[in-house]
Amino acid sequence: MRPETAVVQVHKHYHVHTEFYSSPAARKTIILVNGSLATTASFAQTIKYLQSQFNVVLYDQPYAGQSKAHNSNHQPISKEDEAQILLDLIEHFRVDYLQSFSWGGVAALLALAQQPARIERAVISSFSPLLNEPMLDYLGKGVGYLQAVDRESVGKLVNDTIGKHLPSLFKRYNQRHISSLAEHEYRQMHAHIHKVVNLDSHCQLECLAGIEIPMLFVNGERDEYTTAEDARLFARYLNDCQFATIDNAGHFLDMEHKNAWLQMQHSLLGFLQASPRSNYQQRLTLGETQAMAV
Repeated sequence: MRPETAVVQVHKHYHVHTEFYSSPAARKTIILVNGSLATTASFAQTIKYLQSQFNVVLYDQPYAGQSKAHNSNHQPISKEDEAQILLDLIEHFRVDYLQSFSWGGVAALLALAQQPARIERAVISSFSPLLNEPMLDYLGKGVGYLQAVDRESVGKLVNDTIGKHLPSLFKRYNQRHISSLAEHEYRQMHAHIHKVVNLDSHCQLECLAGIEIPMLFVNGERDEYTTAEDARLFARYLNDCQFATIDNAGHFLDMEHKNAWLQMQHSLLGFLQASPRSNYQQRLTLGETQAMAV
């Protein structure tokens, strides 16, 4: 089914391209938050298992994809701005659930820390509260390529690191997409990385205590950049969180192979559709699994 598209004004003066996938039987709506340098197309695999159960909202950041033609893009925007844009879209589309991917987790957590009343549950995928050595190495190389607007090197870096487990078809798509980005998109990512690598924490952990809703963190077993082990540190800051590890998957999870796609479907739908009782039982099971793995 083709989505309904619209350009929505948010956070005073930004205009964002949105896609609304309506599901006739759905009672709930979920919004998906992109990672860096990504557009709505990056959720093509995720849409396939969410749309049968929920209305789904996708959007491009003001500087990216089909939104960039509607904005001046003279200056990079902050993650706080991205969080406010997300909050405005949550109200506009009357969203119940949220799912973020990779660096989209920063804006998602900042938005959730403001306790939006509509959001009942949230899923944060391929994200951790730590910048480990592999991630710092990746970001360090990326800063230089982005500053030089070295398109080919940025694409190759992504495919050789966080995208190393992607099928060759997706790697070719990544290379084409990244090498065709506008200069302001490189400036946007450069500004974000420069800020991140000079902070003690890139996701402001102290603000998470106000998040009361159930949270699910999903990471790939083979993802050395945002590891499942590091993601479990979120349990120190959140009252109600669960963790799922996708077997034999790297950073891009459901894009990497069919079994990872099936595991993501099972994990997300199981979490989002769980009753309070089954949700509690799932936490016990996950806790037991973690204990055996330690």
